[in-house]
Amino acid sequence: MERADLERVVHVPLGERAYDVVIGPDLLADVGARLHPLLHRPKVAVLTDETVASHHLETLRSGLAAAGIKMSALALPPGEGTKAWPQFSRAVEWLLDQKIERNDMVIAFGGGVIGDLAGFAAAVLRRGVRFVQIPTSLLAQVDSSVGGKTGINAPQGKNLIGAFHQPSLVLADTAVLGSLQSRDFLSGYGEVVKYGLLGDAAFFTWLEDNGPALAQGDMAARVEAVTRSVQMKADIVERDETEQGDRALLNLGHTFCHALEAATGYGDRLLHGEGVAIGCALAFELSARLGLCSQEDPSRVRAHLKAMGMKTDLADIPGDLPDAEALLALMGQDKKVVDGQLRFILARGIGQAFVTADVPQDAVLSVLRVALAQS
Repeated sequence: MERADLERVVHVPLGERAYDVVIGPDLLADVGARLHPLLHRPKVAVLTDETVASHHLETLRSGLAAAGIKMSALALPPGEGTKAWPQFSRAVEWLLDQKIERNDMVIAFGGGVIGDLAGFAAAVLRRGVRFVQIPTSLLAQVDSSVGGKTGINAPQGKNLIGAFHQPSLVLADTAVLGSLQSRDFLSGYGEVVKYGLLGDAAFFTWLEDNGPALAQGDMAARVEAVTRSVQMKADIVERDETEQGDRALLNLGHTFCHALEAATGYGDRLLHGEGVAIGCALAFELSARLGLCSQEDPSRVRAHLKAMGMKTDLADIPGDLPDAEALLALMGQDKKVVDGQLRFILARGIGQAFVTADVPQDAVLSVLRVALAQS
């Protein structure tokens, strides 16, 4: 199939802040032509990380140069530790040194860490400059690059400092995914599965059938999975841009995930998408325990994750974990706490998620204790 035949566009309709998400292989080759209409002058500033820069920065530079666009770039260290004040300050001050003006464009070229940090830098620089997301990981392509959430982590928890700042364009080049390590790709797949589980049972069934081919590099399957994930996120963001209601559904699995990430030090022991996958399995276990869905549903979720070779249980996380009470306390730092009440995203079945604060703590503790006992 020709490259152009695979290309898809998802529109995010937010009035004056509307933008397109372009999905397909080899978009970097003509990135300059795609960006040129958005620029007031032929100059961009790129924030990336050292790993992405080593693989793809010269391809981006060539794609921009083909349209006469000059770029300057700052490569930050890779990893979640970058998403904090020290590297954020470095990035903002570098952008000021580049004399980026209100009408200029910042490019976030990397995974979720770079996208979140660069987007937040653009949001606060000169009280807001425009930016373009060019996500290079599966996780960023299907989740963090779309919807305008930007930010950095605090010692107290993830993403507690930030702003809503929508990009002007998102270019999801699915060919770039070929440079990912298998573990990183599957981590991103945790967010893809989440979309099927929260609102599209047919998509989850499609993933059960096509997930292995997608993981092995089938480009048409990758484009389809990214497109369906982005379309679902765009629909939810359109209804609820600043997470007053429906948008919280996108946090399926994340309440458990963020506690596990905090417990493991936001490091390589547990990648974000791995935590999401385990968190989704736990959310379905909790839903079944509360009588909301059948016991077959959590079994089906875990069976698919296992078939993909993913982490599915607390036992799959190396090293010791805190006890159930300590994990519950870590959940209390989550952004989804409202009036001191912890909100959970639970499910009445696959594709039928909903938000509730009416979850007995002893039920959560019981699910955690059982999961820990098996680890």
